[in-house]
Amino acid sequence: MAEKQFDLIVVGGGPGGYVAAIRASQLGLKTALVEREHLGGICLNWGCIPTKALLRSAEINRLLQHLDVYGLSAERTGVDITKVVKRSRQVAQQLAGGVKHLLKKNKVEVIDGHGRLLGPGRLLVEAGGFEVAVLTAPHIILATGARARTLPGLEPDGRLIWTYKEAMVPQALPKSLLVIGSGAIGIEFASFYNAMGSQVMVAEVVDRILPYEDEEISALARKAFEKQGMRIVTGARVGPLVAGADSVSATLDIRDTRETVTVDRVILALGITGNVEKLGLETTKVRVDRGHILVSPWLETDEPGLYAIGDVAGPPWLAHKASHEGVICVERIAGVPDVHPLEARNIPGCTYSHPQVASVGLSEARAKAAGYQVKVGRFPFMGNGKAIALGEPEGLVKTVFDAATGELLGAHMIGAEVTEMIQGYTVARTLETTEAELMHTVFPHPTLSEMMHESVLAAYGRAIHI
Repeated sequence: MAEKQFDLIVVGGGPGGYVAAIRASQLGLKTALVEREHLGGICLNWGCIPTKALLRSAEINRLLQHLDVYGLSAERTGVDITKVVKRSRQVAQQLAGGVKHLLKKNKVEVIDGHGRLLGPGRLLVEAGGFEVAVLTAPHIILATGARARTLPGLEPDGRLIWTYKEAMVPQALPKSLLVIGSGAIGIEFASFYNAMGSQVMVAEVVDRILPYEDEEISALARKAFEKQGMRIVTGARVGPLVAGADSVSATLDIRDTRETVTVDRVILALGITGNVEKLGLETTKVRVDRGHILVSPWLETDEPGLYAIGDVAGPPWLAHKASHEGVICVERIAGVPDVHPLEARNIPGCTYSHPQVASVGLSEARAKAAGYQVKVGRFPFMGNGKAIALGEPEGLVKTVFDAATGELLGAHMIGAEVTEMIQGYTVARTLETTEAELMHTVFPHPTLSEMMHESVLAAYGRAIHI
């Protein structure tokens, strides 16, 4: 088998890998992309994109239940879950086709199969049990992503106990559902199924939901979800799941009490672990810690010429983080001037539930723990004309500043469209903006974004509308 030579090989075609490959080709590197399953990776095919299509259907369904508030009426409403799922899959397929086109347009050679390292600079590609190619390059990027994490006694069976993949393509809506884990994935599925009419219970092992968010925002989210009819239990350890003919029983130890619940389906949202197996890492100096490859700020592993980006390189497990790492890694390889390592505190996080949750930077508690004296501003959705006009008066924008320098340490939001608004604060942090620039920025009226301005003003005792 003849060896094919490249300047760069990327293993994995998700949002980190395909972006890295395109950027490398733009910079003049002869690039190969090896993908074993589907271009776009989990994010595009089974994660970020199709879940947003599902949540859009849930949003419309929620509005249909309150038409009278807007002076409207309809004779008949209902949910056809088959059509909801079909639309979600079509959205994913359309975008996967777009990724394929972009790679072709940028002259990236795509090779179908599983990549396994044969040592420094060499990669064997296998497909269908056969060796299909040996590739060589001075630089190889591992962008193999991650998969759902499981725990003993909490294993999925694909029928009654689901991971995100089964939860995305239900054949019927379960009447009752237990979601184990309350991070972004768990909360988004809980929000979707609750809006579609399922009786939803969320169990979280720590003392609050959305534990990576600001505590005040977490509390507001819990209050909103419970108001919508969800049952949320925190400080709960879920015992072994016992699957029956068409239901699942689970034992929950909630602090000092024990409870057994029986539901139609269970969704496991216990986090993820990197895809590090069968990559030939044993032929390299790469170090793996708790399922993730250890890398430098420049995404370098301990093996010269070998890099790792995205979920396989550790948290935060976000598509936009993976894409940005791909660009940084490739530009560093190509010698592009003024490349900067990724600042993790400037990576925004979003949860597309109802209400939405978004944040960037330090929470109030983390800022204080880091030794900052802080100024905190808050502005409620109830004080915003656009929010009231939309019928979305519940929510909060919260900003945290360094009292000594005016640096924007963090921003935290809950409410309608905050996943779009958070980028304003992300740009501000990237530009190292202080409260002075934000105060002097003119925000359009009437918009939800005005609350971002008011929250900054509130931190310094200058808010106008509260």
